[in-house]
Amino acid sequence: MTSHGASGLPGASLPGAGLPGAGLPGAGGELGPLTIRPFEPADEADLADVCLRTGAAGEDASQLYASPTLLADVYAVPYARHDPSLALVVDNGSRVVGYVLATADTRAFAEWFSRVWWPGVRPDPVAASDAALVTSADDPQRMLLADVDRYPAHLHIDLLPEAQGRGLGRRLMNEMFDLLRERGVPAVHLALDPANAGAGLFYERLGFVPLLASNPDGSVRGLDL
Repeated sequence: MTSHGASGLPGASLPGAGLPGAGLPGAGGELGPLTIRPFEPADEADLADVCLRTGAAGEDASQLYASPTLLADVYAVPYARHDPSLALVVDNGSRVVGYVLATADTRAFAEWFSRVWWPGVRPDPVAASDAALVTSADDPQRMLLADVDRYPAHLHIDLLPEAQGRGLGRRLMNEMFDLLRERGVPAVHLALDPANAGAGLFYERLGFVPLLASNPDGSVRGLDL
């Protein structure tokens, strides 16, 4: 359940409310407990799958893009590569079914993304269905919104349906907030798709407020840590 927000910023999906659960069916039909753990390099394919399957305002975006890895190459995998210590995943015992990914310094991440990461994964040729996202990712200024220095970190969070409604979204966010606080980060922001109304409510409950200087429609939210 993803929402990728305005100006090409990583968005965040709607994690459900509720208690952490166990024994939910995995993607392959297996049963196992849902646990939160640090990201491992072997998780990258699962990150990409979760990102794509939640990439249309929380719904499956598999039919929207010619490149099955494009969304993840913009919104998921580079975060885990840039700073794996700010990547947490939900594991069902057989695969990753959710994650929260962050950067503590949006300016530094934007520079690295444009200089190091994006040239190596940018599709060529670009399919018509992928052109808008590729054009957004080409812009090194896309993440440098008006409030970026006041809210220097940013994140996004995505959960497959089996991991929703169990309280895992709140747990992921709180664990990430603790990691950012340990680094002395004063505040964090995110962007969400206005079509994902449930995500907006979730962030309000966590204390995020609209950053209207960054986007007047309220799709960019910030939180003091």
